[in-house]
Amino acid sequence: MARHNNFASRLYRGEVSFDFVGRQKLWYMISGAILAVSVLALIIFGLNFSIDFKGGSQFQFTAPRATATQIESVFKADGGGADANAQEVKPINGKAPFWQVQTGQLSAAQQNKLQAGVASKFSVPGGENGVSISTVSASWGSQISQKAAEALLAFLIVIVIYLSVAFEWRMAAAAFVALVHDIVITVGVYALAHFEVSPATVIGLLTILGYSLYDTVVVFDKVRENTAPILGTRKYSYSEAANLALNQTLVRSINTSLIALLPVAAILIVGTLLLGNGELKDLSLVLFVGMLSGTYSSICIATPVLADLKERDPQYKQLARQVAQRAAGGRAAARKARQAAVAGAATGSNGTGASAVALPAEAADGATEPADTPSADADSADTVTAGQLPAAQPAVPGQAARSGTPRQPGQRQQPTRRPGSSNRRPSGKKKRR
Repeated sequence: MARHNNFASRLYRGEVSFDFVGRQKLWYMISGAILAVSVLALIIFGLNFSIDFKGGSQFQFTAPRATATQIESVFKADGGGADANAQEVKPINGKAPFWQVQTGQLSAAQQNKLQAGVASKFSVPGGENGVSISTVSASWGSQISQKAAEALLAFLIVIVIYLSVAFEWRMAAAAFVALVHDIVITVGVYALAHFEVSPATVIGLLTILGYSLYDTVVVFDKVRENTAPILGTRKYSYSEAANLALNQTLVRSINTSLIALLPVAAILIVGTLLLGNGELKDLSLVLFVGMLSGTYSSICIATPVLADLKERDPQYKQLARQVAQRAAGGRAAARKARQAAVAGAATGSNGTGASAVALPAEAADGATEPADTPSADADSADTVTAGQLPAAQPAVPGQAARSGTPRQPGQRQQPTRRPGSSNRRPSGKKKRR
């Protein structure tokens, strides 16, 4: 019994419902504000691309007592450029932590100068040989950026085509809006927090788009199931049926998101606090931000947008109008019933004393008037019986009961006649000529 009365079961049966679709303006305002902040952050701060995208040089060395500020100041002083970025990496295999410093494009002479300066100022084990240098050309970085953009565009096109074939174009459009919503928010968070964008970030972004799409498709499948018979039954509008489907899959969506976020959060914490900079941190960070955004968009954006698009259709618009009129009539009847009940209660409370006083008088009058009526009826009944029926004539069934049983107060009752009694003459009388 407790299993059937839990919160999830009540949501599925529609006993408890959150009006997500009816509050679409609220969700649009919240998403609009977040999207505006994300776009402004992207315009003002831009994205912090790694050298894999923009090209440059990367120095790697061991300096246990150095800090990021000291290393960046040394690189700037020795011609490493103002954009030098130093991050400490802590391996999990028991090795000593090391530093990674990324700079812009440097010539061979500048790289050799920085290598010697870092080795001498931070007492790097192994001297200059302890400072490794790797270079990524700008052309290779541009190719990576182009391939990432092409992969994202191809993903969106394939998804829209699939949803249009499997469902319909309105569902495909709503899912596309949700995906763009997730992309912009995730990119805006990276721009606002100055997170580094690496190839692992692009991989994670494509992963969260697939996750968000999976959640949206599950909700849309339930929406299609609930909305299939509404044009025939005409009991619910499309928005009401879609909101019911959203509530029926709400617990599943939340549970799936929580179970997916817990390991991602664990990887993010380990990658940030213990390992420092690395591919693991980049991948887990974009997954965490994107999953949060995808869960929100699949519940509060995709289905409300779908309901708005569907109710622009004339047949669903007419259905919504009929359901609203029927609901308004029911509310009006309930309101009148409540008003009548309130008026009756007020009348009863105001006339209680008068009714208590008037009732005995009315009862006395009612008891007095019928008391005379039965006696008069009995006299007339006796007269008729004595004058018309002989003594030996058996009584008609029903008359003995009427004569032996006192009559109830009320109007005079007519004697019961047997079938065909209107054509019979009383005995002892002759037919007049």
